[in-house]
Amino acid sequence: MAGAVLLLTTACSGGEKEGGVTVGEKADANAPQVTIDPGNGNTKAKPEAGVVVTAAGGTLEQVTVLLKGKPVTGEMAADKKTWRSRTLRPGARYQVTAVAKSPQGKSATVNAQFATLKAAKTLGIADITPSKNEKVGVGMPIQVTFNRAVGDKKAVERALEVKSTKPATGAWYWVNDTTVIFRTKNGEYWQPNQRVEFRARLAGVKAGAGTYGVSDVGRAFRVGDSHIIDISTKTKRAVVRKNGKKVRSWPISAGRGGRVVNGIDTYLTTSGIHLTMGKENPAIMTSEWMGVDPKDKKNGGYREVIPFAVRISNSGEYIHSMAATTWAQGRQNVSHGCVNSPPGDAQWFYNWSYRGDVVNITGTSRKLEPLNGWGYRQMSWSRWVKGSALDRTVTTG
Repeated sequence: MAGAVLLLTTACSGGEKEGGVTVGEKADANAPQVTIDPGNGNTKAKPEAGVVVTAAGGTLEQVTVLLKGKPVTGEMAADKKTWRSRTLRPGARYQVTAVAKSPQGKSATVNAQFATLKAAKTLGIADITPSKNEKVGVGMPIQVTFNRAVGDKKAVERALEVKSTKPATGAWYWVNDTTVIFRTKNGEYWQPNQRVEFRARLAGVKAGAGTYGVSDVGRAFRVGDSHIIDISTKTKRAVVRKNGKKVRSWPISAGRGGRVVNGIDTYLTTSGIHLTMGKENPAIMTSEWMGVDPKDKKNGGYREVIPFAVRISNSGEYIHSMAATTWAQGRQNVSHGCVNSPPGDAQWFYNWSYRGDVVNITGTSRKLEPLNGWGYRQMSWSRWVKGSALDRTVTTG
């Protein structure tokens, strides 16, 4: 049966008809008619379709859908003639009860039970950044990695929600078939000192042929104080601001340049809006990234153990301690691309910073690429929004 239909309610038992269920032995024209889809006894209901309850000749008073005794969320239409649930969990059994009332005061109650189609393949989340309850910087993106390629990105993106205590405007961007990233718009960051919640309502979402999400996933984190770090490779100084107020400054030495590979000077520090990505103490840095054996000193080989290193890109850039170049800090750029800092300042920054802090570097001709580390803000806002499967912005308030 496509749906369970109630024509009237009495104390009598019901008789079955093709296309629905009639309760009572004689139809009552004053009683409302209630239809539940999927119908009673359905064993292969589509999870993505959810439950739809409609009333004719009256309005819905109450609709309850239960999964293992727990209610399923849904939305009542303004005219109270239709109620729709969210997507349903694959391979699960549901119970539905709906109550309607006619203008004449006649009430009707209908019940149905059905089971949803089992998923041939399941979609889940392999990783979420940031970590649970992590305190992060105002530039922090939300990065979601799925356990398999997503075929229907629109359906999956509709299931993703971001809520924040203080409103922000952002958008999702699909880096590839398995990874999607949310960030706030260019020129704006998360407002400091608030809570942000991400939820993927994936249960019942059809992500491809025979592929369904089977459970919802959530993650909450905290945005801390606003940390903005401005670094000039020309003045050779770092200036740090907390909630708009300058709290520290120190001399630095940036990339010296001079090693051009495929048109890119790999020894230049990249200019642009970086985000702090993680901390290493120590970080092991070698020349292997440029294809040079660390033992090959004639061709620039090196291996160094660097304390208090804060990563700012995937091309090997850090803000880190470097006692050996204090003579050059504030005077000359001598590094392989990192931001060399005095040991005391580097240790302070290592302990003080969060992941997702904003590091704005200026002064070089080498630009940070948008997908180098978390350099997402290097991409124009219009292009970022186009990377959304739904081509839309999101308000998080």
